[in-house]
Amino acid sequence: MIRLSLVIPTHNRSAQLIEALRSVVRQTLDPAAWECVVVDNASTDDTAARFEAFAAEHPQFGLRRVFEPEPGVSHARNRGLHEARAEWTVWIDDDERVNEGFLAAYLAFFDGHPEATVAGGRIIAEYVTARPRWMSKFTEMPIANPMDFGSAIRPFPRGRVPGGGNMALRRSTALAYGGFDASLGRVGRELIGGEENDLFERMLRGGETIWYVPDAVMWHIIPPEKLTLSYFRRLCRNVGRSQRLRAAIHGRRLKARLLEVLKWDATLLLCLTMRPVQARWLLRMRWQISKGLFSRE
Repeated sequence: MIRLSLVIPTHNRSAQLIEALRSVVRQTLDPAAWECVVVDNASTDDTAARFEAFAAEHPQFGLRRVFEPEPGVSHARNRGLHEARAEWTVWIDDDERVNEGFLAAYLAFFDGHPEATVAGGRIIAEYVTARPRWMSKFTEMPIANPMDFGSAIRPFPRGRVPGGGNMALRRSTALAYGGFDASLGRVGRELIGGEENDLFERMLRGGETIWYVPDAVMWHIIPPEKLTLSYFRRLCRNVGRSQRLRAAIHGRRLKARLLEVLKWDATLLLCLTMRPVQARWLLRMRWQISKGLFSRE
């Protein structure tokens, strides 16, 4: 009986996808208890061929691919919700790897907490090259979104939500809240995000509790191209744009702008405690986020 559906959206990253799948087929959970649904989001590379070859090499696992022609990760995630055969859906991205007990940890959690509807796990940044000297824990957030709230199962800290690359949802509950908003989320090389944050916000407003499952561990693999100044500026500006779009959806634009002003005060104080190179990158981050938040583009 399939009890968990692992869903992996992917777009034109066949090599990364196969590496992610190598960690998936090392799971300790009985293969009869789970399936893996790869949602091919309008890929034009060799994703289909490479996936089929990998699946043929691992016939003992329930690996299947579905094609979603509408570009955008929100469309892919919504397709995954509808394609999943299990009530519990677990989500990772195609640029990650997970620990061998990843699925088992989520299943054990939901078995022990039948009232739960949403959870997230630990996220560890893994740099292909060395972690840059300019990076602080603040500038690492938009790039890698590391997450570690200790070794005990607990509700997520106030103000934090799971990363989209390590989350678990009760399928029927996610659909009842409308799934993922297709006006948010990345499309191709466009870096607008926030579709998972938006769903979590709706769920929290509806009274749901988001749980932290520490033994579900994901490593987010960060290549050198995501550590360049041009990428960082573009990413941070789109973080601000995503915040502006979500604020408009939820009717809190003024609150979002006031909060950004307060963040500038905190940023300037933090800069006094950092090395000059770290302070410069933190100021760049705040400036680009503000540009995206206050712009009308």
